[in-house]
Amino acid sequence: MLMTEWNMDDALAVRYDEGREEGEQIGEKKGREEVARKALAEGASIEFVTKITGFDIDTLERLRRD
Repeated sequence: MLMTEWNMDDALAVRYDEGREEGEQIGEKKGREEVARKALAEGASIEFVTKITGFDIDTLERLRRD
């Protein structure tokens, strides 16, 4: 059986990296939502906004209403 030593510093570093990655993903999504809202408000078509943001039509319809 392989035994590894548990290290608090390593565990905290891993959790920090995971949290940072999660935060980056959330920030990216919020940025794409803002682009989608602005593009829709300026009259861009849903098809165009789908291409530039990667969001599906249902998501864009929700963003347009909000």
